[in-house]
Amino acid sequence: MFKKLFRKTPLAWLQLKREKTRLAVALAGIAFADILMFFQLGLLEALFDSVAKPYSTLQGDLFIIDPLFESLMVIRSFPRDRLYQAAGVQGVESVDYMYIDQGEWRNPQTLKNQATMVFAIDPDTSSMSLPDVRSHLNELKLLNRILYDRAGQASLFGDITEQLQRYPSVPIQFNDIQTQVVGTFVLGASFTANGNIITSHSTFLHLFPKRDRDEIDIGIIKLKPGTDIKRVQSTMRSTFDDVLILTYDEFVKHEKQYWETTSPIGFLFGFGAAIGFVVGTVIVYQILYSDVSDHLPEYATLKAMGYGDRYLMGVLIQESLIMAVLGFIPGFAISLGLYHIATAVTFIPVTMSVNRATLVLTLTIVMCVASGGIAMRKLQAADPADIF
Repeated sequence: MFKKLFRKTPLAWLQLKREKTRLAVALAGIAFADILMFFQLGLLEALFDSVAKPYSTLQGDLFIIDPLFESLMVIRSFPRDRLYQAAGVQGVESVDYMYIDQGEWRNPQTLKNQATMVFAIDPDTSSMSLPDVRSHLNELKLLNRILYDRAGQASLFGDITEQLQRYPSVPIQFNDIQTQVVGTFVLGASFTANGNIITSHSTFLHLFPKRDRDEIDIGIIKLKPGTDIKRVQSTMRSTFDDVLILTYDEFVKHEKQYWETTSPIGFLFGFGAAIGFVVGTVIVYQILYSDVSDHLPEYATLKAMGYGDRYLMGVLIQESLIMAVLGFIPGFAISLGLYHIATAVTFIPVTMSVNRATLVLTLTIVMCVASGGIAMRKLQAADPADIF
């Protein structure tokens, strides 16, 4: 049926371009729906990437957290003794741990405080794989020494990177305590906080005096080469039932699941994409319905000439596909520009992916074809006897 349609007179295209204003409105509506879907899905993926990025720096095979640890934003500590007990399991090569919390960085220029994530490591073992961190481990052994994430906005945190090019360290107030920034690294902002710092265990406990040194946030376990990770994980789970033992993939999934299902942010982004789909469906339906209504006599004439509902449905489907493709192109192009703007403003990378572009194009086609199917009900009422 479709081959015949495309070989014969392109009725669908001729009808669409006959009303150029209506076509332009339809394409603008589809582009708007695509932009909404692209933007919401892009922000959702950027959210997942940003919250998972700290985990990608950890050098470990298994990780221990408290069962109530939901994300880096909702942290629950567990006894450090559990980690040392896990070190005795066969196959374990070494263990390490991190303290994590949020503190207040005071901008030395504006004197305004900024919410900042704090990651505390052991400078002697350093379970973080960032090269910039490794080059400053000796300095971190001194009390009140910290590393600054230079991906943070200078307008929020001050011109720290520029000052470090002139001086060996930069004094700043963190949690109302005088500290020295002795170096930088790159991790990137996230939806959890505007910036990040890395410091030692001892400095962390000084910055957060209410924290118990024996209550840690993440246990990091490195296994001996060739060890079966699943076997060790199963052994630990059967031995320690009051903590979670996760692989790297499970740890990242645990974090993403919080933002996707528990946090309202993930719901809002997904809801926004759904709204874009609904808006596009309504717009395309209105355009196709108006087109069918305006050309009802012509459709009735085609029926009188022997063309059935299948042929007429094919014409509507063609119109839907043409509008889907033509509306997707400007929507895609504008979304690329919006991604660039969002990245520049938030310092959170928002990038286009092939999978997302394919998904939105598919949704656009489904949206338009579904609208054509609904409008077909009006077309089926085109009875030549009633029209003439």
